Amino acid sequence: MRYRTIFVALLAGASLAACAAGPDYVAPVPSVPAQQDFIGTARSTAVTAQAPEGDWWRLYDDPVLDRLVEDALSANTDVRVAVARIERARASLRGARSDRLPATTIGAGATYGRVPAAQSLPGVDRERRTVDGGIEISYEVDLFGRVSRGIEAATGDWQAAREDADAVRVTVVADTVRAYVEAAANARRIAVARSTIDLLDRSLRITGVRAERGLADNLDVIRLRQLRDQQAAEIPPLLAEREGALFRLATLTGRTPSELPGYAAARQDTPKVAQPIPVGDGRELLARRPDVRAAERRLAADTARIGIATADLYPRISFGASAGSTAVGATDLFGGGALRWLVGPLLSWAFPNQEAIRARIGQSRADAAADLASFDGTVLQALEETETALTRYRNALLRQESLEQARNAAARAAKASLARQRVGRIDFLTVLDAQRTQASADLDYAESEAAVALAQVDLFRALGGRWETAR
Repeated sequence: MRYRTIFVALLAGASLAACAAGPDYVAPVPSVPAQQDFIGTARSTAVTAQAPEGDWWRLYDDPVLDRLVEDALSANTDVRVAVARIERARASLRGARSDRLPATTIGAGATYGRVPAAQSLPGVDRERRTVDGGIEISYEVDLFGRVSRGIEAATGDWQAAREDADAVRVTVVADTVRAYVEAAANARRIAVARSTIDLLDRSLRITGVRAERGLADNLDVIRLRQLRDQQAAEIPPLLAEREGALFRLATLTGRTPSELPGYAAARQDTPKVAQPIPVGDGRELLARRPDVRAAERRLAADTARIGIATADLYPRISFGASAGSTAVGATDLFGGGALRWLVGPLLSWAFPNQEAIRARIGQSRADAAADLASFDGTVLQALEETETALTRYRNALLRQESLEQARNAAARAAKASLARQRVGRIDFLTVLDAQRTQASADLDYAESEAAVALAQVDLFRALGGRWETAR
């Protein structure tokens, strides 16, 4: 009868172990329609609805940029911090999984001492050596899923840390490409400014000769020199911006500014993507964005923590056993009289006052509700950032197209004005105005090239990426 009772109890415990406390996690469905194509996809031929690839920076077809991105992914300090947090979360997961195994403790000790005469029997040596050793084993029966829910929570934390690391990689790669683009674009703007200065220098020499011959006024020379100096004043700020971008590029790739290799600053023109950018659709975006995936994993972890708190409402049952020996002198340690052992169950239950436990359950439910709201907000933000980036990219391209036409027209006007001035058909002020317009148009177009390139980087950042091999 006794063994039958034990068997029934074990069978009941096994059936209860299959029922973990707390809600089972169900992945949330975005509360917004995200299956359709982006609004910006239908409005621009510069993007396509094809799914983007993770290594988006390779669309620039620039080996130097590829190398710098690889350096950033391997040496950037923010990436290293994110990877360390993954390892920390992985260690916590190993700790949670270890709760499924029995806990063992081995102890041993030896003492030498003397007891008072009043506590010593006649004829017994008052000085003695005592040796003790033993082993203890305990195992918690996971009747209500406290251990399994703990593993679920630790797994969610680990997966969220991996997604956070991917989000850091997205940011680091985008910042690296942006710094490279800014350095190259500023080099292009500097070259345009210097070309304009060369043009004005030639005009200044011609006008000076004409003034010496009495064919032009000295005031024309002064005005032309003023325009030339104004254009020269544009170069120092551009140099400062270029050097700042290169210094930032060095930091992003894990270098000091003096350690940045020379090839990183070799490019003198603005990088361009020569094909329509693949952007996919809303569903693919949410599956690809690491911040969305991290928010979902945090929700899963905090949902499991509801189960951990709920399991404390019920009894916690453990089985333990110990064996050891305590002897006076090492020779008696393994004798039969020195041996001891015990085995038995241990029940722990916070009852009937469970208000503190229910308060923890309420806190866990509130955390899960906040995670759900955060997930919905992250989804909305992902869609907003992508649509905004698409709109800015489209309008940057439209602006560049208009500025290109304006630049070409200004160049033709400046060339025609010089030709007419030589034959005396127009005055110098008209020529000066045409050259000023051309200089402004050239610089505006160079700036529009930079704006387009930076809008591309912002779009790629919004689209996210994946780095499965780096996990």
